[in-house]
Amino acid sequence: ASAEYFLTIDELNAQRSSLGDKNLRVSGAVIGDSIQYDAQGLTLTFEVAHVPADNLAVETEGGLAEALHQAVLDPSRARLKVVYEGVKPDLLRNEAQAIMTGHLGEDGIFYADELLLKCPTRYEEALPEQADL
Repeated sequence: ASAEYFLTIDELNAQRSSLGDKNLRVSGAVIGDSIQYDAQGLTLTFEVAHVPADNLAVETEGGLAEALHQAVLDPSRARLKVVYEGVKPDLLRNEAQAIMTGHLGEDGIFYADELLLKCPTRYEEALPEQADL
């Protein structure tokens, strides 16, 4: 009963009617303009855009940073509204990869219990340049 299903936003939307109240893990690209935070109530809302889960598809788009960038820019990609109760994470910003654990409400909003953020552009800048031999 405590199993978590890892889904992309497209998969979540396709299986919406059969998910019930299952605990899910969903990943997407944070849309920076959608971030709203109520510091007094510790309520964070934002939207994420679909990013492919297939590594080959991500590499075809130019790597994870570019895939996240394209996901945010493309209005035709599936989007999901997320609500998280807690302190706003420092890494929550436009084009960050959000990995959320929680459940999908009957209202179509994803209620996250856990929120993990990765900012690949931040780490790519830290990579050393390859030496030409």
